[in-house]
Amino acid sequence: MENVFIDTDVIVDFLTDRKPFSLESAKILSLIDQKKIKGCVSSLSFSNLYYVLRKFGTHKKVINSLQELSELVDILKVDSEIIKSALTSDFKDFEDSIQYFAAQEQKKVDCIITRNIKDYKDSSLPVMTPETFLVTFENTAGS
Repeated sequence: MENVFIDTDVIVDFLTDRKPFSLESAKILSLIDQKKIKGCVSSLSFSNLYYVLRKFGTHKKVINSLQELSELVDILKVDSEIIKSALTSDFKDFEDSIQYFAAQEQKKVDCIITRNIKDYKDSSLPVMTPETFLVTFENTAGS
């Protein structure tokens, strides 16, 4: 089973039904739900998601969505070592550097799925857009 790290933007696309990106995000989350792939997010994603989603709904509705997400994916810790690595990295986007180091810490993550590929140009892990991941997954699954 493939282990994928889902960047916050992909989850925001799904939870806010942000067109045209939500369809691919929904397919990825569906693959996770069907246990065809294993998904993980960093603990940082939850605070970021709450901040963004609160603009679209009540506290209770947002918390319910985040609880559902927490049951679907593995939540990776963000600790002092990850923050220190992010602070000394060459990443231009600090939040993405935290996400990257959280994913990299998990030796089992096969790729990062994000719409912001350019922010991960120095990644040692493969980085794919949701669309690219789905094409690659379908080609691999069909083999």
